[in-house]
Amino acid sequence: MFFWGLALDFLRVLLNSINQHTMRISHLLFIMAFTFLLGSGHVLAQQVGKLTGQVKGNNGEELPFANIALLSEESGDLITGAVSDDNGKFFISTTKTGKVTLSVSTIGYQTYNSKPFELKRGMEKDFGTIEIEEEATSLNEVEVRSSRPEVIIEADKTVVNIEGTVMAEGSNALDVIGRSPGVYVDADGKINLNGRSGVIVLIDDRQTYMSAEDLANFLRAMPADNIKSIEVINNPPAKYDAEGAAGVLNIRLKKNNYDGTNGSVQAGNYYNGRHAPFAGASINMKRGKWTTNANLNYNNWVRDIDLDILRRFQLENGVSNFDQDALLKLGGESVFFSGGADYKINDSHTVGINLQASDYNGKNDGNSVTDISNPESTDVNHLRSINDTDNDNRRIFTNFHYIANLDTSGTKLSADFDYTAVDGGSLGVLNNSYWLNEDIDGGTTDKIRTENTMNYTIFTAKTDFTKPFGDKQKLETGLKGSWVESDNMLDISRSTEDGPYQPDPNSNHFIYNENVLAAYASFNSPLSKKLDFQAGLRLEYSDITGNSVTLKQVNKQEYVNLFPSMYLQHKISDKYQINYNINRRITRPNYRLLNPYVFYVDPLTSEQGNPQLKPQYANNIEMSHVIKGAYQFTLAYSKTTNAFGQVMTQDEESRKTTLQVQNLDKSEDLSLRMMIPVEFAEWYSTSNMIHLYYKTYQSQLGDEFLDVSQVSYVARTQHNITLPKGFKVELVGMYLSPFLEGQLEAKGFGWIDAGITKTFKDDKYALTLNGNDIFRMRNFRGSVNFDKIHTDVKQYNSQQSIRLTFRWKFSKGENFKVSNRSGSTEERNRLD
Repeated sequence: MFFWGLALDFLRVLLNSINQHTMRISHLLFIMAFTFLLGSGHVLAQQVGKLTGQVKGNNGEELPFANIALLSEESGDLITGAVSDDNGKFFISTTKTGKVTLSVSTIGYQTYNSKPFELKRGMEKDFGTIEIEEEATSLNEVEVRSSRPEVIIEADKTVVNIEGTVMAEGSNALDVIGRSPGVYVDADGKINLNGRSGVIVLIDDRQTYMSAEDLANFLRAMPADNIKSIEVINNPPAKYDAEGAAGVLNIRLKKNNYDGTNGSVQAGNYYNGRHAPFAGASINMKRGKWTTNANLNYNNWVRDIDLDILRRFQLENGVSNFDQDALLKLGGESVFFSGGADYKINDSHTVGINLQASDYNGKNDGNSVTDISNPESTDVNHLRSINDTDNDNRRIFTNFHYIANLDTSGTKLSADFDYTAVDGGSLGVLNNSYWLNEDIDGGTTDKIRTENTMNYTIFTAKTDFTKPFGDKQKLETGLKGSWVESDNMLDISRSTEDGPYQPDPNSNHFIYNENVLAAYASFNSPLSKKLDFQAGLRLEYSDITGNSVTLKQVNKQEYVNLFPSMYLQHKISDKYQINYNINRRITRPNYRLLNPYVFYVDPLTSEQGNPQLKPQYANNIEMSHVIKGAYQFTLAYSKTTNAFGQVMTQDEESRKTTLQVQNLDKSEDLSLRMMIPVEFAEWYSTSNMIHLYYKTYQSQLGDEFLDVSQVSYVARTQHNITLPKGFKVELVGMYLSPFLEGQLEAKGFGWIDAGITKTFKDDKYALTLNGNDIFRMRNFRGSVNFDKIHTDVKQYNSQQSIRLTFRWKFSKGENFKVSNRSGSTEERNRLD
């Protein structure tokens, strides 16, 4: 019933939207694309040849991400190719015929070429295990030319290869995430996927356990040169935590392949009107059964926000205007360390430990002036607010893991135990001055002092079991438990005319406890030679208690949820396939949002927590057409209940504004995404994406009903140019059309980024210059016109900037492989 209900919802929304006059053209495009793509499957269907096998090193180690190429014996030209999966296995489908050879290559290993064989239409050939020899040459003498595609489209995810591309030069992790298909990173570093918030970021399949702000700072400090690939998973399978209604981004770090020692050092400076230096180093070593790695990064970031807000209050005798002009100067520095050690007990069993530690210190200075005019009066009241806030955050994370490869067929057991402790807080003073007209000296003053301390502890344990059997069949099961405790203290006090501080009734002590137990099972099996099927079910039990000690108010939530998922891949030919997937997801509120705090932006504007905030649930259905492994056309529908939305309310008597995240009754999203790569020459390629979507919000807010909808689109084009003598150029352009975000109506805006890299000494050294928002076009403009609220916002976040980076790679020794791991759950991702 779940799947039928979701499908009927999909058709209902599609048909209803077609009947709306203003949406007619956009939705005819949807129907035409749907009909064309669905119907074309019968035209492309042919007899398909299938080549399979597994790639291993001569030490018996499985080799992921190896390049598998099918070459013409006569000309040596590439016919088609593939990339081996995490277990070194590969699959090639083709309708070509003729005499061919199979070539296998990967970094640090000698290229393998099979004996020539006759490729016939519809033939099936299993190469079994292909062993390739390690290169005996030292690393400094090896020249690597990678031919694997930049984007690989799989049944349940899209993989963007970063390693060896221009994207990795002089950029950080947040930069390259923002250039992945369907991803948009806003000026605050918050990540959206396919126009929706609620994205979870993983590193090597493990949660990052950070708030949105901390995660952005961490990703800014991580050099993109450490990243192998980014997996964009719109609808994750059951083995992933159900957290993340919009999907998952999984950052795959490099699996280091050097026996001995290797690493890199980089340093640079960022300038957007203020200077922000950064530096980082990584080292990896292997000695016998031990593999170790360590990374240390320092990042200094600055941002100036030029903000204009105009609020209009309708009074009985006319309109009162609040015209606010503000300049916010934000900045901070962070130090992040991560290290790990793995010990290989024998060929089947490995144990290891991982450690992460970070220290962030920031300072926010704000200066705003609000001019207040009233009807039937020429007098103007003025309010100046000067905000001086220091904040800090310290975090330590430890992970112990065990991996057992129980047989040669791929049976695997793994276990993770994590402990996280977070200690942070802020201390701010808001100085306010009030005067009438030009009489500054005759005005009054007051102060608001806010001190906030936060402490979190998180313990998680999980185990996963994988069992392949039969003909390409696989069963995955697992258990997980997480236990969270947080303690938040908010102390607010006020003073007037330099008098002593007096306690404010909005001070609050809040304790939060959350226990989540989960179990899942997932089964994958081919239904036929052309159909692959995967179904999974995840069960999660949540026990949540929020205790406002100050208010003597306890809010308790206890619930059990089922999260089904299903995938179907139809391989019509070697050049055309259709992927169907459907699932249910949850996004739990950040711990901070459940705290009934009151934070003052200025005396007229405050932000409040919401202890009544409930999780949001998303039901998703998607159909994706993939042509030649590169062109992707996707139709998707998502329905979210209890959707999170920032709601603005106004007190007409005091004319004060309050911001609070609340649950909206329903949000629906119908979209068409197109990925169109174009390669003009070996040295010039482009990646282009268009995302067209129709979004609706419906909710009862106070006495009024919010019912809004809009067709929007996102367009992105990326150009990669390789020039002689070690020069590489990258150009990125992006445009967001007008869009909705709950009550907020945002205007369209775009920007252009560019970068150039020069490498030296066989890629040992690199110098990169990047320019962001070159033409200063990334201006945000929006408005809220709902009920009695009429507010306009203009904002620019000093994105126009340049960044200069120098990178040095060093290495010594033969090839090896380090197992990089990190934690195992979602909980730290909601520390906000």
